[in-house]
Amino acid sequence: MKVIPNTSSTMLIIWTLLLLTGLISLGLARWSLAFVSLTTLSLALVPPLLAARWSLTLPLPFLLFTTLFCFASIFLGEAFDFYERLWWWDLALHGSSAVGFGLMGFLFAFMLFEGDRFAAPPSAIALISFCVAMTVGATWEIFEFTMDAGLGMNMQKSGLSDTMGDLILNAFGGLIASVTGYLYLRQSPAGLLGRGLSQFIKVNSRLYRKYKNRLK
Repeated sequence: MKVIPNTSSTMLIIWTLLLLTGLISLGLARWSLAFVSLTTLSLALVPPLLAARWSLTLPLPFLLFTTLFCFASIFLGEAFDFYERLWWWDLALHGSSAVGFGLMGFLFAFMLFEGDRFAAPPSAIALISFCVAMTVGATWEIFEFTMDAGLGMNMQKSGLSDTMGDLILNAFGGLIASVTGYLYLRQSPAGLLGRGLSQFIKVNSRLYRKYKNRLK
């Protein structure tokens, strides 16, 4: 598995906590908590496993973000009801996830052109980034509806208002990601998010070999 050295102790602690919680819950016949714990752990391990499968190098901040997001959204949000305890919890997670998926969409689209920013206009790649964020957000809303209708859960909370609020946040998050990608391609630093893009592209430079000037 190709990961930047010095894996964060925070990640290891969270993974261990989720595993222990899942095993203890199984022993105590707490099926719901066991399911949530092990599902969260499985999703947190997906990025590094996919990276190994596709020979990608994932920067440590990326791995830490995905682990913390899975922990906050599924484990804390569902198992410990943070969505009800903190009114802003769902809003923060939807907004941050939209930004994250938008940036991933940008990196993937840019990868298809091997880092050649002249092969497609920055505006087109930015649009793809936005569309990726909205598609993932819409898919999640379908998942929430399916869980509520099929398993009697209450993931949608207030129904249509909750769904539309989440989609609006997805749009804002996707817009932030797409603007970041656009500015990055226009030779702008693009702030903290732009530096994250630069780090990923740099450690996977073989996939962006036509973008050599920005990789130095």
